[in-house]
Amino acid sequence: MTEGAAPIILTATMGAADFAWANALRRRHFPPERNFLDAHITLFHHLPPSILPELRQRMRALCDGPAPSAMLSAVIALGHGVAFRVESPALDGIRAELAAAFAGLLTPQDRAPPRLHITVQNKVSVDQARALHRQLSNDFRPRPLAIAGLAAWHYRGGPWEAAGEVRFRR
Repeated sequence: MTEGAAPIILTATMGAADFAWANALRRRHFPPERNFLDAHITLFHHLPPSILPELRQRMRALCDGPAPSAMLSAVIALGHGVAFRVESPALDGIRAELAAAFAGLLTPQDRAPPRLHITVQNKVSVDQARALHRQLSNDFRPRPLAIAGLAAWHYRGGPWEAAGEVRFRR
């Protein structure tokens, strides 16, 4: 696949401490043979590659201000995995603005209401997922989550390739 033909994934990036914590959990609980990615918060799953220049411009404009506040609000079961729910009205607003700008180009998955989360386990048996969900839920307390910026990625079927990152001005 040529660079221009690779779909774009858009994520919100976490602050260094939150990223290190989430990524360590992901490395510990995600099957290593299937874990090609670091911990992330997906905003869009499949944007057309033709919008990348405009997307980068919009990312710069959206990040020209303070980082949105966010909370880890719950441990959620994914069936064959576990994630942490991310709640952030400001991040939802950023996503909504981008969804409106690219409305006619979104896949059905990206047109659906977002359920922002950080996946720490996936592609395991239901029993393994239930066990981790119970374990993480026992000690979980909602807490703030630092959002650092926005990142675009080329998706080529395996590890993602960086296509641009912008950090919020603090």
